[in-house]
Amino acid sequence: MRLILLGPPGSGKGTQAQLLSQRRNLEHVGTGDILREAIRRNTPAGQRAKPYVVSGKLVPDDLVNDLVSDRFRREDRPKCFIMDGYPRTLAQASAFDKVLAEQKLNLTAVVLLEVDDAEIVRRLSGRWSCETLGCKATYHTVSNPPKLAGNCDRCGSKLVQRDDDKEETVKERLRVYHADTVELIPYYRSRGLIRAVPGDGDIEEIYNNILRELNCQAGSAC
Repeated sequence: MRLILLGPPGSGKGTQAQLLSQRRNLEHVGTGDILREAIRRNTPAGQRAKPYVVSGKLVPDDLVNDLVSDRFRREDRPKCFIMDGYPRTLAQASAFDKVLAEQKLNLTAVVLLEVDDAEIVRRLSGRWSCETLGCKATYHTVSNPPKLAGNCDRCGSKLVQRDDDKEETVKERLRVYHADTVELIPYYRSRGLIRAVPGDGDIEEIYNNILRELNCQAGSAC
């Protein structure tokens, strides 16, 4: 399978991407990790991206497109994957289509997690994440708390809360998300790729609903 996972910030994309990656043997491609790795390695693209990341601003489309295209042009490029956080605009979707066509890779579906804005604000106020690069583990003080408060269940590292999870910042992030996807969702829907799944409820329930939309069985390969 080759999937794109869409949804507002705090909709559970990261959690569902992890489950799909682990249980369906898909490579989890997160642009956040790609950016941080480029910055850590001090590559030319990382140097360009650092001021945006440090200030909390969105990285320009052309730079994100370059980082993603580089990943898919490597010899170890992912052939079965789930995209988390990319594409987020119509321009990025168009650029990604060209990369996939170049590599002769066709998308299976675009999974859209649907959650209303009020619920997103509530969720993010209790969200914490692992500080270790590449771990990707996320938690919530109410719905998905760690076994040991303040520590990651997976690697034991300290959990941190991002500044952009504050209420006013969350509302601004939602405004930007809606502005970006106003054209992106219809773009994929017109190609018959959108699979809309309610993002409310138990994590496993949402995961099984995704499988149902993809016509997969929970215990089988797909």
